[in-house]
Amino acid sequence: MKQYVVTGMSCAACQTRVEKAVSKLPGVESCSVSLLTNSMGVSGDVSEQEVIAAVENAGYGASVKGDVSKKAGSRIAAEEEALRDRETPVLKRRLLWSAGFLLLLMYLSMGHGMLGMPLPAAFENTAVLATTELLLAIIVMYLNRRFFTVGTKTLLAGAPNMDTLVALGSTASFVYSLAELYLILLAMGEGNSDMVRHCGHQLYFETAAMIPTLITVGKLLEAASKGRTTDALRGLMRLAPKTAVLYRDGKEHTVPIEEVQTGDLFVVRPGENIPVDGVIEEGCAAVNEAALTGESIPVDKTVGDRVSAATLNQSGYIRARATRVGEDTTLSQIIRMVSDAAATKAPIARVADRVSAVFVPAVIGIAAATMLLYLVTGHPFSQAISRAVAILVISCPCALGLATPVAIMVGNGMGAKNGILFKTAVSLETAGQLEIVALDKTGTITSGAPVVTEVLPAEGVSREELLHAAASLELRSEHPLARAVSAYCTEQGIVGAEVTAFQALPGNGLSAIWNGEQYLAGSGRFLAERTAVPAEVKREAERLSEEGKTPLFFAAGQRLLGVIAVADTLKEDSPQAIRELRRQGIEIVMLTGDNARTAEAIGRLAGVDRVIAGVLPDGKEAVIRELRQGGRRVAMVGDGINDAPALTRADLGIAIGAGADVAVDAADIVLMKSRLSDVPAAIRLSRATIRNIHENLFWAFFYNAVCIPLAAGFYSYLFGWSWEMNPMVGAAAMALSSFTVCMNALRLNLFRLYDSTGDRELRRGRRQQDRKQYIAGDGRKTEKEKEKTMKKTIKIEGMMCGHCEARVKKALEALAGVERAEVSHERGEAVVSLAEEVSDELLKTAVEAQDYKVTGIV
Repeated sequence: MKQYVVTGMSCAACQTRVEKAVSKLPGVESCSVSLLTNSMGVSGDVSEQEVIAAVENAGYGASVKGDVSKKAGSRIAAEEEALRDRETPVLKRRLLWSAGFLLLLMYLSMGHGMLGMPLPAAFENTAVLATTELLLAIIVMYLNRRFFTVGTKTLLAGAPNMDTLVALGSTASFVYSLAELYLILLAMGEGNSDMVRHCGHQLYFETAAMIPTLITVGKLLEAASKGRTTDALRGLMRLAPKTAVLYRDGKEHTVPIEEVQTGDLFVVRPGENIPVDGVIEEGCAAVNEAALTGESIPVDKTVGDRVSAATLNQSGYIRARATRVGEDTTLSQIIRMVSDAAATKAPIARVADRVSAVFVPAVIGIAAATMLLYLVTGHPFSQAISRAVAILVISCPCALGLATPVAIMVGNGMGAKNGILFKTAVSLETAGQLEIVALDKTGTITSGAPVVTEVLPAEGVSREELLHAAASLELRSEHPLARAVSAYCTEQGIVGAEVTAFQALPGNGLSAIWNGEQYLAGSGRFLAERTAVPAEVKREAERLSEEGKTPLFFAAGQRLLGVIAVADTLKEDSPQAIRELRRQGIEIVMLTGDNARTAEAIGRLAGVDRVIAGVLPDGKEAVIRELRQGGRRVAMVGDGINDAPALTRADLGIAIGAGADVAVDAADIVLMKSRLSDVPAAIRLSRATIRNIHENLFWAFFYNAVCIPLAAGFYSYLFGWSWEMNPMVGAAAMALSSFTVCMNALRLNLFRLYDSTGDRELRRGRRQQDRKQYIAGDGRKTEKEKEKTMKKTIKIEGMMCGHCEARVKKALEALAGVERAEVSHERGEAVVSLAEEVSDELLKTAVEAQDYKVTGIV
């Protein structure tokens, strides 16, 4: 999507006109304009010149938002330039000069006439006084000429906007007063002093000057509050380092950040920011990553660890190799996500867009009809023009245009400060409407790395003896479970011995010789065939399996040494995060490729509603597709390459930030802290943002619905009120309405993202109904469909862990006709669901090709 800067927009009608003008161009696929950031995103096969010409023909200005090169910081520099507040200084100067001349005008017109304040003798002449007021009004109107030039241009183009309303209101007051001035001169020539006094009281030059001045006050307040909504984005940009210290030819050289290239070796000392993304090659450091994740606790980094640009080295000297520079760094990607989200539109904004498209013409029509009605019913022309002017200046399309984008920007900034990145405004809105969240197990609910959880020596065997045997056997194995055992032994200070005749027995375990004795490691079934396993040890192993742990048996000759349990443990915050999601009214489904027994154990510990086990990557995508049936909104949370299809298929893809790049690219929301607790926080923030948008839209609609009839005198006629709105009061009200919307959006900065006390469970009845209708693993199939599904049970020998199960499962599900395979190494079987007949021989061949033995198929 190509980004542009649009100038000259003042309200929602301007935004709608620019969008329509660009969307009509051949080749444009989508166009989104943000009134808040004065930016426009255009996608499709269309040239920049055509886009700029279309915007200019619509009455506005446009330019490309910085030609982003691969140089470091160029994207950030372009974004900073686009967000730089050029409007506020201009408005301040204009307001100061306008206020000065307006105060003088008010002294002449109201101070003297209403309060009896003294004036030079020359101003006792009504014509002199009126002419002076005329000149002062012209000066103020000239200072605020932008309202008149833009308003006239858009009116002539058939697309009136807020500037048109201001210009019409001020001009009407000025022209009416000018006509009264001519009547004063004619009456003076005829010596009609009564007519002179009467016309002198009908002058509205102060109104003609007050209207643009008060609107400028509102614009200044609006610009200031809009500037605060982009504070989070500008704060991220300020974090971008400007220089880096490169290590070349044995010397350190300080260079501009733009000169750093991928592969350069850079140095970071304590107290310095890391300039680009890289991998540490020498040294260690405590790095504060709060700039990216919002987490202030330093993270210890050593050789081989990744570091990111803009994070702070609090202690330690490191040398790192640059892996990502310029716009490819994590910081630049975050800035791009936040900026692009501000340039997109949430679906809820369409309501305001539809209204704003007809709002200004409707207001002009109402003002004209009101003036005619007053004249037809015999009211003075001065009263009729006053009512029409009041209607024009009190109506506020700006509030409609700002209601959604200011809240989206503040909400998006709040998320970014806490390490929650919404890629688009659509994702920010969708998060609050979720009904089901599907969680990948490994790396999302669990840590993703197997660890030793229990060490159970056999009777008469010491803990050290068991660990020594385990370290000696597992040291030479590449199996993930072996690496977990080796790491644990190293932590315990246990050094394995050099063994001989080492063998890895696929699907069974390990064998080696030490001191002339054979040592074995593997599954309970493998060891039971070679040594006696006491019944109490078997029961203990069953307990471990039911808890989602994998028991590894060790023996020396015919003597059992004991059992070591290995498991992929829950992340510390996972159970609490899942409890919060359930309180928010969301059903939690866990997806995993593990066997059903292990998956159910993890699911119980985590507290999920439903577990779907034995699912391959394409199977996850199919499950998400089934969950979405019936129009339910589904989110998928994952971290690996195998989660990308499901992340894309879901209504909302949420990627754990520490995961694979492809998962992050496929997702709609990225959690930089890699914590599951950020999922309910993201939903909480989404709901708060949407609530804020509803409040803004209510205020915008309510304000106009109430104030336009008030300005027209409708309530006075209905209730017999004598009070009538002065156009200047209407201008002040219009000025404050947009400011109110912006300030309400800024309240989101006070929102407590991680406070779950306000969570409410929604759609409880629907959740319970869905849970009854949806049979785990079978989606929404009818009973008749299930009867057509055939199943076969394959008895298999040699499987010893979840990885063995995954190999068998993948081989079986690759066969044509096999819908799904549920594999269990504890039971030594695989249950396959068939969509069509598949021969036993074909099933047997697929399993035995993985080095396992099939003993029967039923």
